Amino acid sequence: MSTRPVVLVLLLAALASSGCTRHSQFLEREVNVAGHSYKYRVWLPHHYTKLHRWPVVLFLHGSSERGSDNTSQLSVGLGPALERYGERYKAVVVFPQADSGQEWYGEMETMALAELDAAVREFHGDQRRIYLTGVSMGGAGTWYLARHNQKWAALVPVCGEVVRHPDDPFPSDPPPDIARIVGSRDPYTTLAGQIGPTPVWAFHGAMDDIVPVTESRSMVNALRQAGGNVRYTEYPDGGHDVWDTAYGDATLVHWMLEQRLR
Repeated sequence: MSTRPVVLVLLLAALASSGCTRHSQFLEREVNVAGHSYKYRVWLPHHYTKLHRWPVVLFLHGSSERGSDNTSQLSVGLGPALERYGERYKAVVVFPQADSGQEWYGEMETMALAELDAAVREFHGDQRRIYLTGVSMGGAGTWYLARHNQKWAALVPVCGEVVRHPDDPFPSDPPPDIARIVGSRDPYTTLAGQIGPTPVWAFHGAMDDIVPVTESRSMVNALRQAGGNVRYTEYPDGGHDVWDTAYGDATLVHWMLEQRLR
């Protein structure tokens, strides 16, 4: 009896299974933090193998992608860029999802770092090439998590703020180390001192009506004054959603993945 019909059935079954969700190529994982289980996604590069160590990128989504569906965090920012330019991103990419009403500090920060560490272990990540990036609320999270300057080989905040508007307070009290930054006389200079020599490439749209472009300008200026290693791209006609342009820039991907923690 020919094996061709059997092979064809198996192939069709595999294709049907892979097409059951739009993001089926993003692996589902789960981590436990303080007695709570959190689901997240991991994207593997083309031709992934455990024969060598891989760079790892942690992506922090914006406020509209919060929840517990473990899918929304793939819909904006780096997720769509991987679908379009996956061959450029020769790295493992981790996609945590913050709970509704939460932001990237406190338990959500602990969760994201736990998921990152789990992915590094499982997928043979390179501890010297771990990168942090995020958009909007995730851009702010990138600035705040940048204080862990011994962990990141490079930082890519996109339209992120450091100082919040008085009409937009933190949803809950930030932990003491973040409170010391935002409550200092000059939060930008204080944070720049904690970031130190970590390479940074920040992006913002000059016409952003959600997060003022002055946030990135002030943070970049503080880093430059402190002698930091910083690049800045400002899109003159860009609004809040400049992440598609930023993550679609092959130069950014090349720059990021060649950085190494010293």
